[in-house]
Amino acid sequence: MGGFGLIEATTGVKVARDREPDPEASTPDGPDLACPGIGVLAGTRVRIAGLFGGGLHATTEDGWTIDVVAPEWPHHRVMLSADGGRNDGEPGTTWWHVFNDERHGELRAAGFSPSGRTLVIATSSDVALIVRRIEGSGLRP
Repeated sequence: MGGFGLIEATTGVKVARDREPDPEASTPDGPDLACPGIGVLAGTRVRIAGLFGGGLHATTEDGWTIDVVAPEWPHHRVMLSADGGRNDGEPGTTWWHVFNDERHGELRAAGFSPSGRTLVIATSSDVALIVRRIEGSGLRP
């Protein structure tokens, strides 16, 4: 399935879909690999991440990180860490193995939204959003 989709990053709701974008207008260009927005972002340039390059944030301002690793090439895994990427300690305390493309399809992109509140993992068939709540005493994925 080709085209563009626009997803609200905190709810997962599909906001807009363009199944047949104009190839001339929708080719990512410039150093930021941006494309014209669709739906509520029409008239705005939108940075992309996926098959054509681009990327998402690998860290947040408050020390959360992701690492994409391939211990069993060509299969990728995404590791989420709350300790700045040290991955010290037992799994599930300060770090989590959150994705394995061997079970979920080929990894296309992984990273944080600019606010750092949403972790996006996109595969050849799905988009997973992990949204964290920021509450009084601590952070939870």
